[in-house]
Amino acid sequence: MSSRPDDDLLRTGPSRREVIATGAAALAAAAIPGLALAQGAPRVRLRVMETTDLHVNVVPHDYYRDAADDTLGLAKTATLIKAARAEAPNSILLDNGDLIQGSPMGDFIAYKKGLNPGDTHPMFAAMNGLDYACSTLGNHEFNYGLGFLDTALSAAKFPVVCANVFKPDGTPLVKPWTIVERAVVDEAGAAQTVRIGIIGFTPPQIVQWDKAHLDGKATTIDIVDAARRYVPELRAAGPDIVVALCHSGIAGGERRGGEENAALHLAAVEGIDVLLTGHLHLVFPGDKSFNGIAGIDNVKGTLHGKPAVMPGFWGSHLGIVDLVLERKGSGWGIADFKVEARPIFERVDRRVVPKAQADAAVLAAVREAHQATLDYVRQPVSATSAAITSYFAMIADDPSVQIVSQAQSWYVADLLKQTPHKDLPLLSAVAPFKFGGRGGPTYFTDIKPGPIAIKDIADIYIYPNTVRAVKITGAQVREWLERSAGAFNRIDPARTDEQELINTRFPAFNFDIIDGVTYRIDVTQPSRYDDNGKLVAPDARRIVDLAYKGKPIDDRAEFVVATNNYRASGGGNFPGNDGTTIVIDAPDLTRDVIVRYLLELKTVNPTADGNWSLAPLPRGVNVTFVTGPAARDKVPPGLKVEPAGDAADGFVKYRLAAG
Repeated sequence: MSSRPDDDLLRTGPSRREVIATGAAALAAAAIPGLALAQGAPRVRLRVMETTDLHVNVVPHDYYRDAADDTLGLAKTATLIKAARAEAPNSILLDNGDLIQGSPMGDFIAYKKGLNPGDTHPMFAAMNGLDYACSTLGNHEFNYGLGFLDTALSAAKFPVVCANVFKPDGTPLVKPWTIVERAVVDEAGAAQTVRIGIIGFTPPQIVQWDKAHLDGKATTIDIVDAARRYVPELRAAGPDIVVALCHSGIAGGERRGGEENAALHLAAVEGIDVLLTGHLHLVFPGDKSFNGIAGIDNVKGTLHGKPAVMPGFWGSHLGIVDLVLERKGSGWGIADFKVEARPIFERVDRRVVPKAQADAAVLAAVREAHQATLDYVRQPVSATSAAITSYFAMIADDPSVQIVSQAQSWYVADLLKQTPHKDLPLLSAVAPFKFGGRGGPTYFTDIKPGPIAIKDIADIYIYPNTVRAVKITGAQVREWLERSAGAFNRIDPARTDEQELINTRFPAFNFDIIDGVTYRIDVTQPSRYDDNGKLVAPDARRIVDLAYKGKPIDDRAEFVVATNNYRASGGGNFPGNDGTTIVIDAPDLTRDVIVRYLLELKTVNPTADGNWSLAPLPRGVNVTFVTGPAARDKVPPGLKVEPAGDAADGFVKYRLAAG
């Protein structure tokens, strides 16, 4: 991968002469609300801005629904960026990764149009006009391979740093860190210079998640270990402050090494002053999931006392860390700070009300790519005789999951014919990817009967995974399902007050349903595994009546399970999936397999076969779950639920029938 020519030292912003000439005006504008004016030593107000997890969402358009969407898009965030710069002239804009994958536009560029040397990826076409100073590599940067990534990065007009990914020879894949010099105006109107060190990190699990692209080509180390290696080196180069671009989430607990969500542990590393986080698609400070975790102030926005921000995803927020820097010797140190995640929209009476208009220059930068993406995703490939929805996909067997499972089985069955495993029973594991949650009350698959276009396939299966198959035992099938059953909270059958069914900390993409066996899930039992896949209740069993072909499953029997590269390589920490059980490593994307399956069938009737269900609850137990408001007319046949009113953030609530 090529190195960036400007990584060693960047000098950006106005010249010293320009700063002095405009000092008075800048001084008046630099009084950031909430931070008191200084007395004594010179002080500089510096605004650090962050975007994260943009996932090729530039235009405020949901390609899956093929409709305008005011909750996303860098074009909207750009308006906040420009307003924030007008409020605080001393500023720097940074990005925290997951740029080039995650929407149909990203797949169109990678798989249909292609990216040749000299081409500019639309994500960078948009960002290059916004004066970004630096970015880091997110885990999804590796989904299309290192060659594609290198070509995409070559068009960025800013450096990209990452300290914990290495080439086979042990050298960093990209520069670990850089220093940006900013010409600024202090509170007295005098010109000053601030040197900002920037270091980046990504989840070390990328070598598992994208093994097909990275095996033999890249290695990773633990985020904290990388920081301990490179932060002293960065500090020796003389920055005034160090900002960590941590494409990793915030989680509590004891550090064991190798954490996917390591931002809190990273904050404890000496020499780091500010943390810009992401990956979890949450908002910090503010999201209630961060409450009560030692070392986190979810009001002030600190990790171990250091300012930190996580500004949502898809451009939903602009992260802002306002710093007051005070002269300390020949440099500057942080005297005060204020943290904010500024949204592009708000919900008023369950309606989305935009707080920012789309920036015309950003829209113009990607106009051709946007139209080409629309043309691509609107192409029909098949038809469905029944609606395909996911509004109840975590409550009952669901057609949006069934169609993927059938396509996987169809594809893997053919590949198995030429292997020693051809006579083993074939199962298929699939998760319901779109089930509201952080994506909001419209984040569900909802395909009407009639033609199925490519955008619909991408709506059913949103990730660029490839198909894999693993060989495991009946006992491992059971444990796989036990891990999946952590998606539910434990329901106390003795209580009569309302109990929430779905564990909101558990991502829908880890709720694997395995077709080919039948089973029920008893949510009155504790979860055998915690949210991270650690065995915590060895005596607990939620999976009951597990059977193959009508008979209790034999724990010693062998099965082949069709799944995806993420799961088979260890993603989600599922029993039987650590990379050693893989028997088929197919080159085809799951989405392409679904397209080929539908083309062969011409018309599909994706009726769920009901191979799994929740075990009946005792009468008098009040169990509820939330889904999207459009679910009203989409209740699957045989599912006994009733509306239970409105829920927060535009969702609606349903109650499960007991007995």
